[in-house]
Amino acid sequence: MSLQYHAILITGASSGIGAALARHYARTGVTLFISGRDQTRLKLVENECRAAGANVFADVLDVTERETMAEYVTKCDQIIPLSLIITNAGISAGTGSEGEDPDQVRDIFATNVAGVLNTIDPAIAFMSARRHGQIALVSSQASWRGLPSAPAYCASKAAVRTYGEGLRGALAPFGIKVNVICPGFVKSRITDANDFPMPFFMQANKAAIKIDKGLSKNKGMIAFPWQMNILVGVLKMVPQSLLDMVASRIPRKASKSQTRERLASTSEHIQPRQ
Repeated sequence: MSLQYHAILITGASSGIGAALARHYARTGVTLFISGRDQTRLKLVENECRAAGANVFADVLDVTERETMAEYVTKCDQIIPLSLIITNAGISAGTGSEGEDPDQVRDIFATNVAGVLNTIDPAIAFMSARRHGQIALVSSQASWRGLPSAPAYCASKAAVRTYGEGLRGALAPFGIKVNVICPGFVKSRITDANDFPMPFFMQANKAAIKIDKGLSKNKGMIAFPWQMNILVGVLKMVPQSLLDMVASRIPRKASKSQTRERLASTSEHIQPRQ
């Protein structure tokens, strides 16, 4: 486990990858600032991290609220200068059998894109001032190609990936490291709602280990698993005309309303993502 981070801020930390990362980094000498929208789930993660010896500050908040996030990130940095920020908060939904309505599209972009900006914008200012810091943006393997099963999700994660790729070079002169994380299917609240086969499915704790290794080496792109990298590489080369022909056969990701229904019936022992 990396020892180079002493103060870490993680959004979307109430379950899934965010919770796994919080648990992975939790130890004596580390301060964690974790946030999410579900108080019960977040409290469980907080207790586990405290038991591991970490100093933990847990807050229930919404990353789409720009002023709230500016105040929150600034407050955290004033408590102890942040060495790493991981923008993990995100939501997902697809077209399902209903199609993707405009409200769903805007909700996804508000969380997955604006939520990232709301988190990192205040951090960039103080990290630049002290010429030190690291920012990790969680994108997705779904960012590499727009799929008809989840247009808004793919597009939102593509925006995060592309922005992070550009930001890495832009902030390097100011001593700030930027990394883009593109996981495949990882155990989370998002994948709990999927009712189709998910190739190369991975547990969240294993994903956290891979992410930490990539961050400690300052890899610009942390994409995994390797099998999914190959599959996505092939998908990127598929002509649009062929993708149009097989569009109806691509598994449909549940829409927002269908996701709520499926998660409501999910067993209580499953720990979902924020």
